[in-house]
Amino acid sequence: MNSQHYRTDLTALAIAIVAVSSSGPMIAACAAPALAIAFWRCFIGATVTAPFAWLKNQEIWRNLTRRDLVGAALAGFFLGLHFAAWIPSLRYTSIAASTAIVATQVVWAALIAHGLGVKAPGKEWFGIAISLIGVIMLTGIDVSLNPTALIGDLLALLGAMFAAAYMTVGQRVRKNIPTSVYTTLVYAAAAAVLLVFVLVSDSPLTGYAARDWILILGLTAIAQLLGHTLMNMALRSLSATTISLAILLEMPGAVLIAWFWPGQQPPWQIFPAVVLIMTGLVIVISSTRAGYAKTDQAQL
Repeated sequence: MNSQHYRTDLTALAIAIVAVSSSGPMIAACAAPALAIAFWRCFIGATVTAPFAWLKNQEIWRNLTRRDLVGAALAGFFLGLHFAAWIPSLRYTSIAASTAIVATQVVWAALIAHGLGVKAPGKEWFGIAISLIGVIMLTGIDVSLNPTALIGDLLALLGAMFAAAYMTVGQRVRKNIPTSVYTTLVYAAAAAVLLVFVLVSDSPLTGYAARDWILILGLTAIAQLLGHTLMNMALRSLSATTISLAILLEMPGAVLIAWFWPGQQPPWQIFPAVVLIMTGLVIVISSTRAGYAKTDQAQL
C-alpha cells in the first residue's frame, strides 16, 4: 500500500464526513421549499458534472447501451424519491432524528439483498433487529415530545428505503459506467423526478432570498460534489468497510453542526435510541463485508 496515498485518503475521508454532515443543517436553515431544494441540488450537480464527464469519456457516452441508460435512470428515479422523502422530513423532525433514521439505509439494502436471494449471516440479522428497535424507540420518543415529528420520522424512513434501492441498483450499473458518467446520468434523472414533485406540489422554483440561494449552492458544492467526490477518491486505498463505518459519523457530525448553527439542540431523550441505531448499523456493515470477503475467497 502506498503510505502517501493512505494518509492523503484518510484526510480526504475526514473532510468528506464534515462536508456531508453539513447537509442536514443547511437544509434546515434554508427557507426555500424542501422539494425545490432537492431539485436544485440534483439539477446543479448534474450540470456541473456533465462537462467533465463528457470531456473525459466521449467514447463511452457514444457507446452507452440501452441497458446502461435504463439502469442509470432507475437509480436516479430512486435517488429522486430518496431526496423527495428525506429533505422534507427535516421540516417536521429534528436533524438528529432524521439523519439517524435515514442512516438505516444499510439495513434496508441488506433486506433487499436477502429478498434477491443473498443469504445473510445471523450476526447481520441481529444488527438489523437492534437498529429497528432503535428506530421504533426514536419514533416513540419523538411522538411523545412532538406529535408532528412522526411525519418527519416516517419520511426519513421512506428516504432510507429509497436510498437502499438506489444503492442496490447503482452497484450493478456502475460496473459498466465510469463514476462521472454514472453521476451525471443519475443526478439528471433524479432532477427530472423531483421536478414532477415540484410541479405537482406547486412549489416555486425561484423567488428565494439571496441567503437561500447561497445555502442551496453551498449544499450542492459542499455536501454533494465535495463530500461524495472525496469519498470516492478515498476508496483508492481505504476499504469499503472503513468508508461505510465512517459515513455513520455523519449523524453526530450533523448534530454538532446543527447545535451551533442553526441552533437546533436535540432533546437528550433521543440519544439512547440513536446509540441503538448506530450500534446495529455497525454490526450490519461489519457482518455484510465479512460475508462478501468469505464469498470472494471461496471463488478464488
